Amino acid sequence: MLKQSLQLKLGQSLTMTPQLQQAIRLLQLPVLDLNAEIQEALEENIMLEMEDLPDVPQTSADTTAEVETIRAEDSWQESAAGQIQDGGWNGEGRPVSDFADESRQTLRDHLLWQLEMEHFSPREVVIGEAIVDSINDDGYLTASLDDIFASLDAEAGFTSEEIESTLQKIQQLDPIGVGARSISECIILQLRQLDASTPGLPLAIQLADGHLDLVANRDYGELRRSLRTSEEDLHNALALIKGCNPKPGLAVSPAATEYVIPDVFVRKIDNRWQVEISPTGVPRLSVNQQYAKLLRGSGDHSVLRSQLQEARWLIRSLEIRNETLMKVATCIVTRQTEFLEHGDEAMRPMVLRDVAEEIGMHESTISRVTTSKYMHTPRGVFEFKYFFSSHLSSVDGEDQSSTSVRAKIRKLIGAENPAKPLSDSKIANLLAEDGISVARRTVAKYREAMNIASSSERRKRSA
Repeated sequence: MLKQSLQLKLGQSLTMTPQLQQAIRLLQLPVLDLNAEIQEALEENIMLEMEDLPDVPQTSADTTAEVETIRAEDSWQESAAGQIQDGGWNGEGRPVSDFADESRQTLRDHLLWQLEMEHFSPREVVIGEAIVDSINDDGYLTASLDDIFASLDAEAGFTSEEIESTLQKIQQLDPIGVGARSISECIILQLRQLDASTPGLPLAIQLADGHLDLVANRDYGELRRSLRTSEEDLHNALALIKGCNPKPGLAVSPAATEYVIPDVFVRKIDNRWQVEISPTGVPRLSVNQQYAKLLRGSGDHSVLRSQLQEARWLIRSLEIRNETLMKVATCIVTRQTEFLEHGDEAMRPMVLRDVAEEIGMHESTISRVTTSKYMHTPRGVFEFKYFFSSHLSSVDGEDQSSTSVRAKIRKLIGAENPAKPLSDSKIANLLAEDGISVARRTVAKYREAMNIASSSERRKRSA
């Protein structure tokens, strides 16, 4: 017989408050976009002041854009238009020596990378690739699930339930809201990331679900009457909706070439690798104490009080950003010390889950941190993403990273006899002799990714 009992437990949970939502949004911004947003806040908020001026290139006024009003789907403004993407690469798959960003990473690349790094089964990866191929640059799914089902191999026996569940997993990837089939679903996906106790959240979801036309027309009187809600509750709900990105894919889409500003510096000091937040790039902010003193003991100045609260939130959000960057960067450096010491061939396999579990954060947060964030090391400037690679098995039981295997392939081809270049099968056999189990088609995939011609093409060039 079951007995009822009371138990007292201690635990920790994450509450997704609007302030934390702001911190996460700032976390995914590259340095230049973040600097532009901070400059805008300094111009609009009298309670903020800058402690020091960062020595960074100035961005144009259109580097970032704010969603100022809620519009229908075709009139929603693009947000975060200016983005720094992956660092530049040369033909051998290595970062170039300067800081120019020329990789032009696409939303598709970003989503496929997460398919490899997160918890997707082999069948889900196949379905996920088909779904990603149907997502446009704005982040919306443009094909029906029936069309996606028809595009899959019929002999594999995929079901509509598998496709629906895989879509739901993709909709939890970064950027949140991707894979939505309508602007309403896109906003609801983002709202559901908030803590259930967030003021105005149920009403915001209700508005997004069936009243976006009234929101777009700013018919607030009709909204209050039809939903029987107070002005304060409606204000809170609208604030949550305005904080959503109607085109989440644009946060990852390619932009004009920019110059990369490292977020962290890695140095070897006293025989130990140490990580430091870059001293330039983001200004240090503080509250203007002269104006803050005016508010003490006074019930007036409601506008100033609101700006003071916003200033404190922004300062705290920047602190959270730096703390998170430090945690992730330190974890990466600790795991990839051999790479820093010896180069690509010593790169360890590492996926998002490894870092997420070690520092106690969600994998989607790690994905945000590693996108468009750069690390300056003695070996060059690398995007955080560069240190992540999938696992490949070896005879001795110690997994190899795909980056390490690529480096070995590049080394083998670099040392080959030009008159008798190594075929993909021969390279696979040589790797097997070193205890690395890699199929010929995998060698071909890695070789093509490094822009290395086939053995027949290399033979022709040497003739």
